[in-house]
Amino acid sequence: MRAWMLDDFGLENLNLHEIPTPQPAAGELLIKVSAVSLNYRDKALVDGIYMPEKISKGLIPVADSSGVVAAVGAGVTKYKVGDRVTSHFYSTWHDGPWLNEYADFQTGGPINGGLAEYQILGEDNVVPTPLDMSDLEASTLPIAALTPWFVLREYRKVKPGDTVLVQGTGGVSIFAIQLASALGARVIVTSSSDEKLVRARELGATDTINYRTTPDWAAAVLELTDGQGVDVVLDVVGGDGLKDSVRVAKGNGLVAVIGFLQGQSTTLDLMDVIWHQAQIQGIAVGHLRAFEDLVTFLGEHTINPVIDTVYPFEEAHAAYAQLARGAFGKIVIQVN
Repeated sequence: MRAWMLDDFGLENLNLHEIPTPQPAAGELLIKVSAVSLNYRDKALVDGIYMPEKISKGLIPVADSSGVVAAVGAGVTKYKVGDRVTSHFYSTWHDGPWLNEYADFQTGGPINGGLAEYQILGEDNVVPTPLDMSDLEASTLPIAALTPWFVLREYRKVKPGDTVLVQGTGGVSIFAIQLASALGARVIVTSSSDEKLVRARELGATDTINYRTTPDWAAAVLELTDGQGVDVVLDVVGGDGLKDSVRVAKGNGLVAVIGFLQGQSTTLDLMDVIWHQAQIQGIAVGHLRAFEDLVTFLGEHTINPVIDTVYPFEEAHAAYAQLARGAFGKIVIQVN
């Protein structure tokens, strides 16, 4: 089979190789990969800034994939050849609270990912692909959809009347808009593009703020909420911008720290944290049971993934380059 392998850190060292097709062991599935979707994590991993100490040379990257079962190992009972399945990010986190050891079993690094013609996944490390989604659409779900779902339903039971702030219009943010809107929340979205903000409203955003023309976007959020702030902030930016996320949190509000686009470290005004009684929650995707709940919810509410661009398998570098420039929704690579 052909597989993209990371021979060293740096996109220039992501190379296409021909290697033996793996065979499934007991409890495993051999997946003929249809499509993968890119997350910022995938770029950061290739760049060597995402847990580089755990990444080995020769890794097949990309966490999120969807495809068809091509063969099954001994003892497999949940799936059969021909079934359409979508990968789950954590091969050992099935339910319950987070344990630190789960970090060693992330698909797409440290464990081989889906940027190959075939992939090995455990039968407990996939969900059935939604019947009303193509494999290209389903490949966008494992991180970008499950992450905001885990915030909105596992860490905070968002309900009608709540207010949710979403930063940007990348993959996670677009799903956050769609999910929060379907849950009945008021959804405030920030972006530097008026055009993207118009499209965000079409997906369910109720209020929008252009942070380029309104640099003090936090003040604008407080004005929109009569000084009360929001129930949930989905912070994908990180860095020192986290201070403004705390600033706009309602009393006992949840600040979900999802991304680190502007840096992996920050300084906080602790008095803001104290007086807001803010809950600052790190988010590292979610477990398998929540993924199964998410798939059910998506079907009930007819939520379809938003795909910006689809690249052929041979143009993986171009897909990564587009991710670095930014996208409205997801970047997908069609494999088979």
